[in-house]
Amino acid sequence: MKTAGRKVDADEPLYRRMRLDIERRILSGEWPPGHRIPVEHEFTSTYKCSRMTVNKVLSGLADAGLIERRRRAGSFVSAPRAHAAVLEIPDIQSAIQSRGEDYRYELLAERRRLSTREDMKDLLLAARQRVIHIQCRHFANGVPFTIEERLINLAEVPEAATVDFSVTPPGTWLLAFVPWLEAEHRILARQAGQDWGALLNLPQDTACLVVERRTRRTGSALTYVRQIFQGDRYFLTARFAPRDGATGQSR
Repeated sequence: MKTAGRKVDADEPLYRRMRLDIERRILSGEWPPGHRIPVEHEFTSTYKCSRMTVNKVLSGLADAGLIERRRRAGSFVSAPRAHAAVLEIPDIQSAIQSRGEDYRYELLAERRRLSTREDMKDLLLAARQRVIHIQCRHFANGVPFTIEERLINLAEVPEAATVDFSVTPPGTWLLAFVPWLEAEHRILARQAGQDWGALLNLPQDTACLVVERRTRRTGSALTYVRQIFQGDRYFLTARFAPRDGATGQSR
């Protein structure tokens, strides 16, 4: 590995950086299924840390199903688990630009604070953690396309603390730099009301599509987002296929 190490032992930022480095190699395909990852003493040399720190990282990756630890043989990248993707995670900026429309982003508010009780529920936190709370708008051809209300869990995504979200849309940055394993969507309909209506330039009784999404690797969530769209300006498509070549039946 070519990652430069730091002379820090069991320091939490180092543990997080080690884990993210390995996850990115696995999820990007650089280390494919069956690949034998470096042995513990290679990690201790690269990151200038103790074997206890390395063992903690590898144990977490094994619990997440990313690697398989074999006694006396080493650790290997696990084969991907069977899954069915119902909805992809879209990048709003790319979606708008792919339609040939002009894209503009506006940060409305950003707070870095301890999580509230509601935040803990949304991010599946067992204890209070520091979070970034962002509210922003995305525009298509100068017209408000969606409002985004997002929480980022700094315990899981510490590098977000250095990002300037007044310039970079949070969803675009997260999709590009933060690997995830599981996404949970919730879709509902709501009237725009006074607050959303004002931000989307809509009458208060306009029907809106609300998409809530939580992404995580293991345990607590990386991020939780609520996106609000004018009901007739956005639609969701999901494609399904029978698993393992079986014939599907209508339900």
